[in-house]
Amino acid sequence: MAIITVRVSDEEKEFLDSMAKFEGKSLSELMKTATLESLEDAYDARVGDLAYEKYLENPQSISLKEFAKELGLS
Repeated sequence: MAIITVRVSDEEKEFLDSMAKFEGKSLSELMKTATLESLEDAYDARVGDLAYEKYLENPQSISLKEFAKELGLS
């Protein structure tokens, strides 16, 4: 397992400790989950933005029924 060091101010450390206690998690688990969730959300938003930009280049759509048929779900 890898270890990552993050430098924070005393005030930030105090806040992070308080948040970990509030969430009922260790500081390590809080930092890990909060960081990963934030990065996953940012990634999803960026992928959505890129898909929307691509759609705007050729704004065509199909019905849900047609889409299900394409996927073999009908």
